[in-house]
Amino acid sequence: MHHALDALFTPIARLALGRGVLFGDAVDRLRRAYFTAGSAAAQTDSALSVLTGLQRRDIARMRETADLPSPRKANSLARLVAVWQTDPAYVGRDLPRRGAGSFEDLAQSLRKDVHPRTLLDALIGAGTVRITQDDCVELVQASYQPQAGSDDQIDYLAASGGDFLTASVDNVLGQGQPHFERAVHYNGLSAQAVEELRSQFAARQMEVLTDLNALAAQLQANAPGPLRFRAGGYFYHEEDGE
Repeated sequence: MHHALDALFTPIARLALGRGVLFGDAVDRLRRAYFTAGSAAAQTDSALSVLTGLQRRDIARMRETADLPSPRKANSLARLVAVWQTDPAYVGRDLPRRGAGSFEDLAQSLRKDVHPRTLLDALIGAGTVRITQDDCVELVQASYQPQAGSDDQIDYLAASGGDFLTASVDNVLGQGQPHFERAVHYNGLSAQAVEELRSQFAARQMEVLTDLNALAAQLQANAPGPLRFRAGGYFYHEEDGE
């Protein structure tokens, strides 16, 4: 089990150091995670202490200052791009800045408390859209990719990475119906081979995600319900250490 914790904690430590989070603060978050996970199985402070190894004084303090996670909030920019690609009023065309069926219409249908220009500037800055010569807004990327190091990117990491790890841990612990979790891995490849594989994976993955996005929007409109899902993929490569 130690090797698994090392593999999981090392990138988290890199992230924490990169964002200026000191060891003591990270330990406090881990302590709270143990408290949250253990509370589902232990009803008393004594039982929770035995289960987790936490000190009873720490458990009492955390019960008094419950630091519950904030409700998940959808990223407005990602949502805007998704609606643009699925709503018949907008799909498949460049949008005028203002007027009926415009970018302003789309933006205000999602966020009335944020000026459409603010959303437009953010999408331009991320390279998701561009302004055409006839002053229309053109979608140039199939999804919104937050700028490196931004709060939006950190929020996405928390949501997407958290869901991926939760699915993997559920599978390991045998809790509930198994989640789909597959990967392909090879070593002994050249840089050119890895680039060819990465390019093919990215193209096919985007096809799947685009189709899934359209189907999910249709199902949500026709038969809404209380469940949520997240599906994605990743491609990672590095120098072979073996």
